[in-house]
Amino acid sequence: MKNTSQKFKSRLGIFVAGGLALFVLTIFIIGKQKNLFNPTFRLTSTFYNVSGLQVGNNIRFSGINVGTIDNIIIINDSTVKVDMVIKKEIQKFIKSDCEVAIGSEGLIGDRLLTISQGGSESPMAKDGQVLLSIEPVETDAIMLSLQVTAGNAEVISEQLAEIMSKINSGKGTLGRLIQDSAIAENLSQTMKNLNKSSKGLNENMEAAKHNILLKGYFNKKEREAARKKKDAEEKKRNENEK
Repeated sequence: MKNTSQKFKSRLGIFVAGGLALFVLTIFIIGKQKNLFNPTFRLTSTFYNVSGLQVGNNIRFSGINVGTIDNIIIINDSTVKVDMVIKKEIQKFIKSDCEVAIGSEGLIGDRLLTISQGGSESPMAKDGQVLLSIEPVETDAIMLSLQVTAGNAEVISEQLAEIMSKINSGKGTLGRLIQDSAIAENLSQTMKNLNKSSKGLNENMEAAKHNILLKGYFNKKEREAARKKKDAEEKKRNENEK
């Protein structure tokens, strides 16, 4: 009986010690995440809409978690104040002209704040300073825009399908050109006639050059062309000599 009592007390002691160790470890982890054990400084920003932002969400600077959101207060119907707690060691990198925006952990993750890079010549942000904010784009607005785009694409697709259907059935000018063999044959014959007319015109021009009445005219044109060519060559030669 005595041995059983001692075993029970030993097990109870181990359980209590383990519970205390787990409690201390939990407090340490939470405190580290909330910067309870590190020197910190505070920043503030205001938004029209915080888009689901909550106290305790992370704050990132250059892609690194540097602090947490300490408090969110509604000032009036158009202003929400967000208080931030930032690690003191990061203060030298945050400038007074940095801007604060609301982001998220991935596509559907928790909301967070991101602090943009400031100017290299700008002064360092002070404790309690108010930084400018960038209003977030609402998910509802994005979905509405996508819905409108999808609707427009559907209308365009229907119109294209209707046009292709008319073309395939031989309706309209383009459809008749493609489907009607008689029109295609007429076009082919027209092109042949144009080629013959062009060939005949060349032959007439060649015959006119040898005509006694027009021979002088064509010879004059040839002499003028030769003279212009000679002048151009002489001018180019003079430029090269210079």
